Amino acid sequence: MSISLSTALSGVSAANERLRASANNVANVNTDGYRRERVEAQTNAAGGVSTRVTKLPEPGSDLAADVVEQKSATYAYVANLRVLQTQVRAEGALLDIHV
Repeated sequence: MSISLSTALSGVSAANERLRASANNVANVNTDGYRRERVEAQTNAAGGVSTRVTKLPEPGSDLAADVVEQKSATYAYVANLRVLQTQVRAEGALLDIHV
């Protein structure tokens, strides 16, 4: 698998995890004692990104931050998906030339 495909796939996965965590935070906004989840991303040496979900130390909600996180993660998801689509199209064009 090419580096660009691997990087874009890890980006899609990271954006998906960010969406999941922020949706969970929004769903539990009225739950007493709920500690919000936060997704921490780290760049891999081989390219791409890995994520880790942590709980904030104190209970509480921040609905505005979670909605912004959902929008940001959605844009990241779409951007990485576009990279995947472009790479697949380019590889398809190369295969068409060599056939």
